[in-house]
Amino acid sequence: MSEASPASTADPIDNQTDSYVVVARRYRPRNFEELVGQQHVGQALRNAIETNRVGHAYLFTGARGVGKTSTARIFAKSLNHPGGPSATPDQESEIAKAIDSGEDVDVIEIDGASNRGIDEIRSLRANAGVRPSRSRYKIYIIDEVHMLTTPAFNALLKTLEEPPAHVKFIFCTTDPEKIPITVLSRCQRFDFAPVEIQEIVARLQFIVESEKAEADEAALELIARRAAGSMRDSQSLLEQVLSFSTGQLTADHVHSMLGTANDERLHQLAHALADRDAASALKLMDKAVDEGVDAGKLAEQLLGYFRDLMAVTVGCDASMLRHAAASMHSSLSELGNRWGLQTVLAVVGLIDQTLVRTRHSVYARVLLEATLIQICNLPDLQRIADLADAAGRYQSSSRTAAAGTSEKKKGSRPVIGSNPTISEQTKSQETRDQPQIKPSHSGTSQVAPTPDRNVSGNSRHGHPASDQLTGENRSETASEQESSEQESSQQESSQPSVETPINLVAWTPANANKVWQIVTSRLESMSESLARMVEKIEATGSNTAKLHLPHNSSLAKRRLEAPEQKDAIMRILKEITGGNISFEVVLQNPPANAQQIQRKTNKPSRMQRMREIENNQLIKDCLEVFEAEILNVDQPK
Repeated sequence: MSEASPASTADPIDNQTDSYVVVARRYRPRNFEELVGQQHVGQALRNAIETNRVGHAYLFTGARGVGKTSTARIFAKSLNHPGGPSATPDQESEIAKAIDSGEDVDVIEIDGASNRGIDEIRSLRANAGVRPSRSRYKIYIIDEVHMLTTPAFNALLKTLEEPPAHVKFIFCTTDPEKIPITVLSRCQRFDFAPVEIQEIVARLQFIVESEKAEADEAALELIARRAAGSMRDSQSLLEQVLSFSTGQLTADHVHSMLGTANDERLHQLAHALADRDAASALKLMDKAVDEGVDAGKLAEQLLGYFRDLMAVTVGCDASMLRHAAASMHSSLSELGNRWGLQTVLAVVGLIDQTLVRTRHSVYARVLLEATLIQICNLPDLQRIADLADAAGRYQSSSRTAAAGTSEKKKGSRPVIGSNPTISEQTKSQETRDQPQIKPSHSGTSQVAPTPDRNVSGNSRHGHPASDQLTGENRSETASEQESSEQESSQQESSQPSVETPINLVAWTPANANKVWQIVTSRLESMSESLARMVEKIEATGSNTAKLHLPHNSSLAKRRLEAPEQKDAIMRILKEITGGNISFEVVLQNPPANAQQIQRKTNKPSRMQRMREIENNQLIKDCLEVFEAEILNVDQPK
């Protein structure tokens, strides 16, 4: 963005009268280079002028205060430049000054809201045939064109499609959906985007310096966020707070003038809600209201705050923040991981409902206080969702394990997270005397002693030596020559178990499943449930791994990638392997026969479904809180 000097951006009417002119008019852009945030539109119009591809009708759409009318004036000055159409018109020419002040006879600005009838359009059509008095083109700028009536649009269609060679139309609107398609098809449309916060801050800083005032960057950023992408709104707010403050403009001045709460107060309130401390939340709100913060605006700010918290929780970076400062990204990320996405979504819904209710009530403060207490008493929805996901995954694994029993007996490898089975080495020795391996309660394999060997290590009688679980074969002749004690001790030392001492398991592709079973056994209950959902672990390098989750486990993927879960797993991996093993969590492709398996699953009866719903703790809480009852239960499709 090219900034101009204060003299070049001041409106010409400053030299004609001593009356005060508002900031938004004095610093209105006067050429394409001064347009803020609409460089794509300025470049397109410049290219059209330079290549002589100027159309006869243009439609500028966008939110309020983003530069539509200013761009129309700049385009008109470029087309009616005395020396011919130019992308850089002379700003000191009489035509340019007249257009800037809205007094040029050949550039007619019409307010569509007050001149919306068919009679006004008939007058426009009659005057369009008259050639311009001193310029090359007669240009009609119709603001808020969507306010025209349907008969007025119909009367304009023929002239709009085939206007005289000396006539150009520029329509500006904030609601293009209300314009008939017959009009839209006859115009070149340019959509004006909301101005970015940083571009607004830079322009406000330029205005502050031009006004010989001082302002903190935090205060300007707060004004820019409050303007919600409107350059004109930000300039009006700046002028308002400049007249309120004396000397240095600070963020406190902005909050005091606008009746809003600062980011730190919102953050404290959010922490009180996360702590389920309703008393502290009400005290913070009471203090804010006593200091002049409006309860309705506080609710709006809370909704914006939780919107940013929601965006950060799903993994967005600081550039996606719209209401909170970019410096708060790390704090929001920590709070989002602590609260959980499902709970944040529920809070957003509660605050939105409160805003709708406050518009029809004079007791906005009471409604907001009740909402804060409701938020403090919300259950841990994220944990409930995780448990439901884990339970569904467990049931699916159980059905898959039952259906694949025959394949497992033929030597298929076990799925991580399901009931562990005997290793491949022991399966190949079914004709030999071997120890029994059974699943422990922690989900890992443990070695049980064979019936012919006592616990004290006494020698076996009448049995040949068994093969070790590591797969190393020993001949029966050599085994019979060894003593009972030596044979027993060698078998015990060679048989693997989940109690393998730390730092003794090498990280190799062959040991990946074994290492992961040990990791699973050492995790806490919630983390263990997530770890058991891993269907496959792949050693992709000497110190890297890839965890494969089912295709429908995106929620479990985010939880495993959370810093607290990831750090715990990496710490246990280091204890087991002695190395810093990093891992990546990926979702597998959905199976081709997923729909067939779903069809084969027996659906519960209506009565069973009713009992399950009535026994669900979350449903019980909802029935109690809302004093509701279950009227109907739909069967899942």
